[in-house]
Amino acid sequence: MRVLVRRCWGPLPGGGGAGRRPSPQWRALARLCGSPGVEDGRGARVRKKPPWRVLFFGTDQFAREALRALHAARENKEEELIEKLEVVTVPSPSPKGLPVKQFAVQSQLPVYEWPDVGSGEYDVGVVASFGRLLSEALILKFPYGILNVHPSCLPRWRGPAPIIHTVLHGDTVTGVTIMQIRPKRFDVGPILKQETIPVPPESTAKELEAVLSRLGADMLISVLKNLPESLSRGRQQPTEGVTHAPKISAGTSCIKWEEQTSKQILRLYRAIGNIIPLQTLWMDNTIKLLDLVEVNSSVLTDPKLTGQAVIPGSIIYHKQSQILLVCCKDGWIGLRSVMLKKTLTATDFYNGYLHPWHQKNPQAHPSQCRFQTLRLPTKKRGKVVAVQQCMK
Repeated sequence: MRVLVRRCWGPLPGGGGAGRRPSPQWRALARLCGSPGVEDGRGARVRKKPPWRVLFFGTDQFAREALRALHAARENKEEELIEKLEVVTVPSPSPKGLPVKQFAVQSQLPVYEWPDVGSGEYDVGVVASFGRLLSEALILKFPYGILNVHPSCLPRWRGPAPIIHTVLHGDTVTGVTIMQIRPKRFDVGPILKQETIPVPPESTAKELEAVLSRLGADMLISVLKNLPESLSRGRQQPTEGVTHAPKISAGTSCIKWEEQTSKQILRLYRAIGNIIPLQTLWMDNTIKLLDLVEVNSSVLTDPKLTGQAVIPGSIIYHKQSQILLVCCKDGWIGLRSVMLKKTLTATDFYNGYLHPWHQKNPQAHPSQCRFQTLRLPTKKRGKVVAVQQCMK
């Protein structure tokens, strides 16, 4: 007897999302898809081995590296891992489009714009930094489900910005997880493969993204080479150690001088500085801090810093190193450049603004001319920065 089912999820290892049992529909589909000779509702046989037909969902540079690896595998006719490769991305305000779309167009791959996912036949889907929740109906159209390339050691840093939060919280170890997508919740599916790496000291989120994108691409190809076996060995995520990595809002970039230590401010700069500049307030003007540096020990022994009482936000120009020194909760950070109407070096800011103010106000206390925490209006503070990094 020939069993006919609609295109379905592949082998379902260990049940559904964290703490939940899979529905009877998913269990039934898993059994059917694991049976010899199963066909979908159109009479097409479910493939048991490569080459696979892949639909890729992605947006940013991290996703682009995974797509590049899939495309290279498709071009490698000797290995015969990928037969068909098509791409789904999201709309972009940029005329050039997002990195994934740029690569797909250059590589002459078919591209669909979400929510259009095409109407072709595929064996497996792959998601990397897509930023959209995929419906159960869509997931069930793939015989082997949809794989997710996620740049963290799940269940740590579930959510759209795992790399940013890895740097922001000073993690010393990170990694990449290949998991199966589950409907209704982000990043809760079973783990198929996970590898860890140390976080390079003082690494920025952008630098770490480049390292993790290459690792994730290699891991994805490894899983696809043994897809049915990888699915059968999948394991549920631990219920302990769950943390969340929400998107970054504009308010995150506003430095709180009285509350944040020098290490916290520098980590914040390395985490989001390439996305949104850190901001503060100076003489009722918003000023952006463009180039933050750690203050070395020789500068910290300067009498200007040790010979007077200062409060958080106080600014001192250090002529020898040509940096602005700013006092925070527990010490000092250095600034090489800022933006106030236009980009200024530390020396330019001192000559054009800081020194003239002190000349005009010789009797004023230095604390009157300091950086203060910028309080954004409620609407602007709550606005989420348009970053799709690592959203699954």
